[in-house]
Amino acid sequence: MDRSAPVNKAGIAAARWATALVFFVNGVVIASWVPHVPEAKSRLGLGDGTLGLALLGMALGAVAAMPLAGMAMRRLGSRAVTAVSGFLYCATFPLPVLAPDVVTLVLGLVLFGAATGSMDVAMNGQAVAVERFRRRPIMSSFHALYSLGGLIGAACAGVVLSAGATPWQHRIGVPVAMALLLVPALRRMLPASADATVDGANFAWPSGVLIGLGMVAFCSFLAEGAMVDWSAVYMRDSLGTDAGTAAYGFAAYSLTMTAGRFVGDRLVAALGPSILLAAGGALVAAGLGLGLALHHPAAAILAFGAVGFGLSNVVPVVFSAAGRAHGSSPGTGIAAVATLGYLGLLAGPPVIGLAAEIATLPGALGLVALLGLAIAGASRLLRG
Repeated sequence: MDRSAPVNKAGIAAARWATALVFFVNGVVIASWVPHVPEAKSRLGLGDGTLGLALLGMALGAVAAMPLAGMAMRRLGSRAVTAVSGFLYCATFPLPVLAPDVVTLVLGLVLFGAATGSMDVAMNGQAVAVERFRRRPIMSSFHALYSLGGLIGAACAGVVLSAGATPWQHRIGVPVAMALLLVPALRRMLPASADATVDGANFAWPSGVLIGLGMVAFCSFLAEGAMVDWSAVYMRDSLGTDAGTAAYGFAAYSLTMTAGRFVGDRLVAALGPSILLAAGGALVAAGLGLGLALHHPAAAILAFGAVGFGLSNVVPVVFSAAGRAHGSSPGTGIAAVATLGYLGLLAGPPVIGLAAEIATLPGALGLVALLGLAIAGASRLLRG
């Protein structure tokens, strides 16, 4: 599709599956980074606090790149920005995992984070365009493919590393394979004519309701960030597992996150969004709290699974509510909530790292259980 190509029914159907494949690639790559976090920590001799500060480089890179990606999308469309950021995402993946010292690690994480943030903004922009043309909610299906990618990426990392493959082979094989998957997907995404524009305001101050929904998204994304970067570290350092077993904790989280999103629409119809949000938050708090108290690898894997299922539909439900909020267009409402949410995702790893220096890593992960209680308490925002 070129910039001026018309958007027809066949093109929309192809773009839906192409966009789903992009979400899948994004999930595989980020999950493949997880087992290398404790390896980098051990290889460079970093403490929890130092590692948390180093991981902040990824957050800074993403935060800096997101507004630039948004401006580029307005002129070039989400497809072009997805293409550039997607290939950069794959190309920068090996940089932090091959870093010989902490300075190089931080620089690699900044570049990897910039690519991550840009791709997140662009692929979600494409998903919004596809959803608009489809005329029915399908956003959860895209996020389900992201979660499926996370599941497969984490599981494959555990199998490959446990089977004796060198970290170097995994570090290079993953980005090459994912870049090859991006090529056919990008050819079938919606053209720039579907969403590129130079009109409209870049920013609108959110209402009180949107800020409340944004804080729910913030809590959910912060918990997700903690699972991405600290689940394997907890399994390996606090519970003494090997690198392969450590990856299975995040795999359990990804599995239940994926399952929850595939059944999310049915759960909303059966329970309503408010009850579903309250139940999800309560499951996060109870499941993770019990798992940390038992202090056993099997309990930790089950606990991370509970967190995944509990959080699975928080973001889709909150984004849906933001799109229906009074006094705001759907795009403005979702953008405001998403911005606050992504700040939580980026803040999670360093917050947990710094808290671990004060209260040990199990104690720091207890903060995620408290976030579950906060999400459950905020469910009243969705009543009615």
